[in-house]
Amino acid sequence: MKLKVNTSISLFLCLTLSGLVSCRPLEQTQASTTSPQPKQDSNQLFAVRQNGKLGYIDKTGKVVIAPKFDEVSDFSEGLARVKIGDRYGYIDQSGQIAIEPQFDDADDFSEGLAAVEIDEKLGYIDKMGKMAIAPQFDDAEDFSEGLAEVMIGDKWGYIDKAGETVISPQFSDTEHFSEGLAGVKIGDKWGYIDKTGKFVWNPTK
Repeated sequence: MKLKVNTSISLFLCLTLSGLVSCRPLEQTQASTTSPQPKQDSNQLFAVRQNGKLGYIDKTGKVVIAPKFDEVSDFSEGLARVKIGDRYGYIDQSGQIAIEPQFDDADDFSEGLAAVEIDEKLGYIDKMGKMAIAPQFDDAEDFSEGLAEVMIGDKWGYIDKAGETVISPQFSDTEHFSEGLAGVKIGDKWGYIDKTGKFVWNPTK
């Protein structure tokens, strides 16, 4: 998790109103100055803070999920990552616990799987909370186009949803796959690889 997953609150731009903190994703605020935003889901929920705890409101300002969490994230694939005490779990859009808080750290769901940390190793769970890929990695990222970036030692590579290594850890940094290509870094140079690990653009400065 290259961007520490428990920093979700820093992703919100918050304005204090009537004892609540009305929030929307910071990246949407930044982008709105340069390009139109896609139409938002009418069921979209927004994180708010009240008395030091976080919950969610709908677009009318109605509290849908009472503020009771120490950290929250946006909903992704129907679930949101939340922190209670020092453990992370997931809730559904009604606010019910879908996966009990039990993880040292956790990331959002992507392509049906989410990276979670147990005893300083990362693996992946499915949306039922079942461990799909055993914790074994030193760092891990979201799945994109069927592959996820994982780190073993200080090198990054890629695995598939079965947990099998597709591209062996050999890069000092990586990006997720998009349209069949991913940016990878070797030393101080970046290039592009395809899903077989073959360079389509050799690393350059």
